[in-house]
Amino acid sequence: MQVREAQPTEIPIIHALARKIWMAHYPSIISMEQIEYMLEKMYSKTALQQQLTEGHRFFILSDEKIDLGYLSFSQTEKGNYFLHKFYIDTQHHRKGLGHFFFDTVFNAIYDLKTIRLTVNRTNLKAINFYFKKGFTIEEVKDFDIGNNYFMNDFVMLYKK
Repeated sequence: MQVREAQPTEIPIIHALARKIWMAHYPSIISMEQIEYMLEKMYSKTALQQQLTEGHRFFILSDEKIDLGYLSFSQTEKGNYFLHKFYIDTQHHRKGLGHFFFDTVFNAIYDLKTIRLTVNRTNLKAINFYFKKGFTIEEVKDFDIGNNYFMNDFVMLYKK
């Protein structure tokens, strides 16, 4: 397995992975209409480029032949980070790839104190993964993302 920091030229890879993974994972959690809305809002090539310019760092996990997942995070203040995106192709779940990917990226951050993230409250697979990584639920929050859609999330916190 390889982890690489994504370059701006790799935005189409992240865009394609997001569509594939979201279409496989989220229909049992949110409506197809909300999936399409969120993909356009957060994963269009323009939105991904904007996130890069705002300081989000993107990483891609691959097995040397194909790209399997991606994550992005940004620093909120010294030692404190926010995990914006973390996805592995659903065909490759339960193989330890998530743990490998997470650990490879975050163990390389020398000043890491905390990581925060938001996760859909009914996304039990992801929530349980984060519990195994040492995260706790900090708060319950609903985010209005427009077009009468809400993200009904847990805010989770990891302290090193």
